[in-house]
Amino acid sequence: MKKLFLLFVIPLISFSFTMQVDNDGVVKALKTANVEQLANYFDSFIDLKLLEKDEVKNMGKNQATLALKAFFTDNNIKGFELTSQREMGNTMYMAGKLKNTGKGFNITIMMKKNDNKQDIISIRIN
Repeated sequence: MKKLFLLFVIPLISFSFTMQVDNDGVVKALKTANVEQLANYFDSFIDLKLLEKDEVKNMGKNQATLALKAFFTDNNIKGFELTSQREMGNTMYMAGKLKNTGKGFNITIMMKKNDNKQDIISIRIN
C-alpha cells in the first residue's frame, strides 16, 4: 500500500513544484515589466489579444514578443499584481492587473505543460 501511495504522490508533488516554478518566473517577469524575460515562457506560437485590437491566433514567438513589448512601452506598463490562478490538468490560468500610471489593464494568461515545463499559449489584455 505504501509503494502504491508513493507511486502516485511523488509525481504529483514534482508536477506541482514544476508548475509553481514556471508560474513564479512568469509573475516575476510581469512584475518587472520585462517582456524579453516573459518571452522565455512563450510556446513557439501563441494567441495574442491586445486592447482594442483583434485577436491574432498562432502568432510566432518573435512577433508576439515585439507586439507585447510595443504594448508595454506605449502604455507605460510598470508592474503586475496577480489576482488569481487556477490549474486544470495540464493547463494553468493566471489573471491579474498590469500596472501603469493610470488605472491599468486586466491580463489573462493560459499556460500548458509541454516537455516538463509550462509554456504560455495565450495572452489576453483588456
